[in-house]
Amino acid sequence: MSTYVYGITARSHPALPEGMTGVGEPPHPVRVLTAGELAAVVSDAPEGLRPKRRDLLAHQNVLAETGAAGCVLPMRFGNVATDDDTVTQVLGERADHYLERLKALDGKVEYNVKVNHVEEAVLHRVMAENTELRTLVEDNRRAGGGSYDDKLRLGEMVAAAVKAKEAEDAAEVQARLEPVAAAVSAGPQSTGWLLNVSFLVPRDEAEGFLAAVEQVRVDRPHLELRVNGPLPPYSFVEPGPAEPATDPSAADSGAR
Repeated sequence: MSTYVYGITARSHPALPEGMTGVGEPPHPVRVLTAGELAAVVSDAPEGLRPKRRDLLAHQNVLAETGAAGCVLPMRFGNVATDDDTVTQVLGERADHYLERLKALDGKVEYNVKVNHVEEAVLHRVMAENTELRTLVEDNRRAGGGSYDDKLRLGEMVAAAVKAKEAEDAAEVQARLEPVAAAVSAGPQSTGWLLNVSFLVPRDEAEGFLAAVEQVRVDRPHLELRVNGPLPPYSFVEPGPAEPATDPSAADSGAR
């Protein structure tokens, strides 16, 4: 049976709670594989695993229980290796990387920040900041609404101004939050958000980070900010031990 990997810890990590279970129906017992100074928290992988709510929660619970006792490098849901030997082989091959990550991520959590425009508010802001747009709107008004070409030109100019504002606001938000984070990881751009970024934050400095987010909200009311966290630092661990490093697919198999 293949092996499901929840996360990686130091071999010296405190023992897991007795009777812990993970994904599967019925839930599979969680166990620990060791290699050198590292350990992997694993279970047998159920056949046909899908991201159902039950299994997603089980994955999160294993990481939460493990992380409560010390640093764990979290793998994203669905990280499956061929067998136990593959996991221990990868732990050995990537030992330096994982040990460095354990040290770097100790005591830190992830906050994901997504940003978008409040449509009506950003239109008002764009108009207020752009004299040419205001002039064109006024000219069209005086002309009884303007011709088709006038309206088309106005629409194109507004769209371009909003697009430029998206890039400007995304850069500003990231620049304001970066100084209160230990590291930054950009998320996928094709998400419908003008900014999708994860910040690595020392756990004891989370209050200051959230205060900085709130200040951005106050200063930029035309922006919608959504914050998800604290999370295990998924975005700051790569790759996961699903395949040996010699396998060409290994680079795509881990947590991102």
